[in-house]
Order: sequence, then structure tokens, then C-alpha cells
Amino acid sequence: MNTILVTGGLGFIGSHTVIDLVKQGYSVIIVDNLSNASAKVLPVLEELSQKKIPFYPVDIREKKELEKIFQEHQIDAVIHFAGLKAVGESVQKPLSYYDNNLISTITLLEVMEEYSVRKLVFSSSATVYGEPEKMPLLETDLTGATSPYGRTKLWIEQILQDLCDANDAWDVVALRYFNPLGAHKSGDLGEDPKGIPNNLAPYITQVGVGKLEKLHVFGNDYPTSDGTCVRDYIHVLDLAAGHRAAITYLEKEHCRYEIFNLGSGSGFSVLEMIKSFEKAIGKEIPFVVDSRRAGDIPVSYADTKKAEDKLGWKVQKTIDEMCADAWRWQKKHPDGFEP
Repeated sequence: MNTILVTGGLGFIGSHTVIDLVKQGYSVIIVDNLSNASAKVLPVLEELSQKKIPFYPVDIREKKELEKIFQEHQIDAVIHFAGLKAVGESVQKPLSYYDNNLISTITLLEVMEEYSVRKLVFSSSATVYGEPEKMPLLETDLTGATSPYGRTKLWIEQILQDLCDANDAWDVVALRYFNPLGAHKSGDLGEDPKGIPNNLAPYITQVGVGKLEKLHVFGNDYPTSDGTCVRDYIHVLDLAAGHRAAITYLEKEHCRYEIFNLGSGSGFSVLEMIKSFEKAIGKEIPFVVDSRRAGDIPVSYADTKKAEDKLGWKVQKTIDEMCADAWRWQKKHPDGFEP
């Protein structure tokens, strides 16, 4: 496979995956409706990769517009990132999440079928595990999401499973990844959420750079070592490499449908992450403790043996590297892509 369509390709994970793919010799086409990304990411990608990258500012729910892209390019496979992604927001706006995430995916699959493009890597999430009884999380563990966001990921996984069961021509890899962190080594590409960040890392770095006054820690009464939530963090460059490994797997294997965890295999609490960022930033991060956030679970970290065995993939970056890279991006671009 040579040409990969990347939906949501200007977002945080999508953009780093685009860089990785282009560096490895793939031709990449980006489609992104810019709902949570900036058009200014594109020239950064082209500068870093030294390649011209086709971009379409399209919402993939618009079927006719999506069909035009498939008509203009000979696409071999799709990596599907596009979708709303905030757990807390999904609890407040469930209909928006069901409409955006489910309809966009169904439309994409219909167009792929129409143009006989039947290889897909799907951006799933560890949120599909719901409230697990044990750690680490295995791909075979029971699922049961606790938020509308998680349910959209879980339901899309079921749609993909049903599609592969119905049509032997399809090959799909669903990547359940954990908490992405870090940034490109150049410091020119990183996580730039619109509005108040929903994820921990950009919230901390925006406090560090003075853009926000203080960090809000959601709950300190969880059954963990220090009372704060524990999560598995993975460098976005490792995550990008995981998507490339999945594409390589689809090139070599008629897998039908496979699920892989992408994580580090260990967990860090919110307070531990604050300490790691303070080390990178060189000063204390002021924070306050608020009540628990709807949809959060106490502990989540991955068993990654399946990805290591079948994809030949494992993380390379440490938590200190993740924090240092995330801070380099924020320090160099305090206002993100939209100064």
C-alpha cells in the first residue's frame, strides 16, 4: 500500500502519524473539518516532511464531498482519527457525540466499500473497557464504556466487527490506545486544543506558560496510592509508530478484524504527572482539587504483549521525555497555532 487517507489528520495524533507515514515513504491525503484542529498545522507538516500533502477541509459526514476525494485519488487504506473526543463534554452533549462519531464512521465505510478500499486502521480508545475489575487491561477483557464518548468507540468497534464478519474482503485493525502525551522533537508540532483543555498534559503546560492560572485536579479520593486517577501515558511519536505498524500489518496479513492495545504498560497518577512536568518546566504547578469528573475511572493501564508480538511494536519513550517534549512545544508556541 502506498497511499493512505488520514481522517482527522490535522489533529494531535493524526498530524504526528502523518509525519511518521510520510517519512517512511507513504503518500498521505488528509481530510479534516477543523472542528478541533488548525489549518496552520498543514504548512508545519509540509515543512517538517519536505513534502506537499493534499488536504481537504471536509466533514466526512458529507458523503458527496468524501466521494470526490476517493474519485481524485487511488487510495489503498484509511486511518480513521476523525471524531469528537472529550469524555466530560460527551456527558454534557451526548447527541453531538453520537451524531458526529457514529454517522461519520458509517459514511466513511460506505464510501470505502463503494470504491473497494477495504483496509482500515481505527482510532479506538481504552475507554471501551468501562470499569475494569483488574489490571493490566487485555484486548480480551470485557467492555462496557462509562461515557457517551466511550460508547461511540465501543459501538464503532462492533460495527467494524460486524462488517468484517459479513464481508471477507475487509481487513480492519482497531487500536485501543491510552493517554497520548508529548510532541514532535522540533517543538513545532504538538497538542493545541481549542478552548480549555480536556486532557491533563496541555492543561499543565498552559498553566506552566502562564496561559491558565492553575490546574484543576478532578478528585483526590480514588482508591489509588495518592487518591488521584492513574493512567497509562504514551508518547505521541510512539503512538504514531503504532499506526504505521498497523498499516504494515494490513499489508502483510489478511487479518479480517484485530484489536490491539497501544500503551506503555504502566500507570502514573495525576500527582505523579504534575511532579514530572514540574521537573521539565523547572517550577511548581499550582493546582486545586475539585470534585470527581463524570465518566472517569480510578485506574487504567494496558497489557501490550499482543501489539509487541503481532505488530512488532513497543514504546520507546519515557515519561520524562514525554513531559519534556510537551513542554518544549508549549514554551515555543505559548498560544499554539493561533496566536
